[in-house]
Amino acid sequence: MIALSLVLTGGITIFSVAFLLKLPAVPNCPSIFWPLASASLRIHCAQIAANKRTANDLLEAIKLVNTLPPGHPLYEEAQRLIGLWAQDILEVGEEAFQEGRLDDAIATAKRVPKNVVAQKDIEARIKRWQSIWSSAEGIYRKVEDALRDQNWRQAMTEASKLLSVENNFWQTTKYQELSEKITATREDISKLAKARQLIEAGGLNNFQEAIKLASSINEKSYVYQDAQKAIAETGQKMLDLAEATLDRKDLNGALEILRQIPPVAKLQREVEDFERLANAMAKAWNGMPEDYDAAIADLKKIGSDRPLYNKAQSLIARWQTEKTDVAQLNRARQLAQTGRPEDLQAAINAASQIPESNPRAREARAFLDEITTGIQTREDQPILDRADQLANVGDINSLQAAIDTLDRITPGRALSGEASRKRQDFRARLRQLQEEQAALQSPEPSPSTLDPGLAQQELERSQAELTLRDAQESAGLGTVDALAEAIRRADGVGIASPFRPQAQQLMDTWSQQIFQASISQSSADLAGAIETAQKIPLGTSAYEAAQRQIQAWRRGLRQ
Repeated sequence: MIALSLVLTGGITIFSVAFLLKLPAVPNCPSIFWPLASASLRIHCAQIAANKRTANDLLEAIKLVNTLPPGHPLYEEAQRLIGLWAQDILEVGEEAFQEGRLDDAIATAKRVPKNVVAQKDIEARIKRWQSIWSSAEGIYRKVEDALRDQNWRQAMTEASKLLSVENNFWQTTKYQELSEKITATREDISKLAKARQLIEAGGLNNFQEAIKLASSINEKSYVYQDAQKAIAETGQKMLDLAEATLDRKDLNGALEILRQIPPVAKLQREVEDFERLANAMAKAWNGMPEDYDAAIADLKKIGSDRPLYNKAQSLIARWQTEKTDVAQLNRARQLAQTGRPEDLQAAINAASQIPESNPRAREARAFLDEITTGIQTREDQPILDRADQLANVGDINSLQAAIDTLDRITPGRALSGEASRKRQDFRARLRQLQEEQAALQSPEPSPSTLDPGLAQQELERSQAELTLRDAQESAGLGTVDALAEAIRRADGVGIASPFRPQAQQLMDTWSQQIFQASISQSSADLAGAIETAQKIPLGTSAYEAAQRQIQAWRRGLRQ
């Protein structure tokens, strides 16, 4: 509208002045020597320049006519045109402002001659632009803050405020820019949320997929830093998974997990350290002195500034002790090979020097058990043979003598289980002979013989008592298998028997003992603990708890 007004005004003025002064229709303004140019020619050329609608041309137009003195006939016309052109300069600045060029707009406004437009009007225009621009920038920052907080809904609410800003650039270009950022951030938030769900679920495949999702988030994204944290966290969890796999002595599985940790997790040095540790542990598993030396040498390469340094030092100390104990065990085994009593005792003394806190203590106990079992077997086998000889005579006195002979084998010794079974057999044969002898010596039938019902009750009572004695004798051995056998025997007491409550109480007690044994075993041998707990039969008080614990242990083995 201003441009049209200027064109119309300038056109009429040019026509009028040209008509009155009879100027050439199209003067060659660039070639005019202005010190000698007439006022009408200056106005005419100024209007031509002003019609170009640039700040420089408008300023040039003002300069051409601003030299007319107040008394000149065209002075008023010149002043009127200068006022219009000054406003046009401000409008050029406004256009720059609306196009998003604030600095250009301010610079343009400041070029308006101070004697043409009041300085306060120029400053007011500039302050308005700055205020609008500052307000728009504040909205933009709030949108960015909301996106960094991953609150895309709040970001949308803030961004919509740009539509009310009195600036075309912010209403269109910057609003569209923010809309695109909000959309992209919303997608990235969704990716990151899915990645975190996968991390929480655990497992190698989920970890790999989580890293893939988080890695797809561009570094310019507002959630990029959170994505990088998620990648690092996932990489660390993969290292933890590799460590758990290595603890199960699965070297190949642990190394395969390491190979799946991508470079983007930025754990290359940690992976290298762990691989060195894993290979060192695999060497130590061989248990030979030279293997321990090689494993220790590998771990000494892990520097004190590395996260695995403390663990490496702990393993080094452990393996140095184990190396000494291996030599001790090897010496014990060499002594035991002769089979001589004095060498066997020396072997026991050597193996017994390994403390319970030592990693080789379990192996030492197994060796001691093996030697002790051999010694006890050699000592007690003649007792079993003598008992068999006595029992083969077949009379009451011989059977009793055989039982007394077996009593010399105390519970817990290597052949105590076999002695217990033979004792039960001999006692059954002895009772049979005693009953037969009593029947022959009795001149009159007993009441139980006269009453079949009483005879049956007496027989069941006698069998129940015998069954419980046998069960208790088996339980006295104290081993898990002996306790399981004791439960099986006690369960032979009939449900209707008056001895059934006593049998059930014993069964419950023994089942709890087996369960506690499995709990103790689980700290060192999870698979063995499961096998032990499975020996607890249905119908005992510890059965349900054992089944729940078995399921928990199995989940632990699968991880």
